[in-house]
Amino acid sequence: MPQLREVQARPGYRLWLRYEDGAQGEVDLAHLVGRGVFAVWADEAAFRRVTLGQQGQPRWDDDLDLCPDSLYLALTGREAAELFPSLAPAASHA
Repeated sequence: MPQLREVQARPGYRLWLRYEDGAQGEVDLAHLVGRGVFAVWADEAAFRRVTLGQQGQPRWDDDLDLCPDSLYLALTGREAAELFPSLAPAASHA
């Protein structure tokens, strides 16, 4: 899986991401605002405080981070089985 190299908060609860393989673009996270642990984002200033964590994950303070692999899939439209062949369903024969 390519490593996340850069993250920036954009207006409207969007993250701009750049991965080591050259994939880059925005992912819309507005649907998460106010839900569960994302309640803190009700203040958009809190969302804008995103940083890149030591493990290459977008993070907000010590309380919240997101999976960079999931964001990569959302950004590129690829399927998990494409990047992780062990997740592909086994062929079944009747």
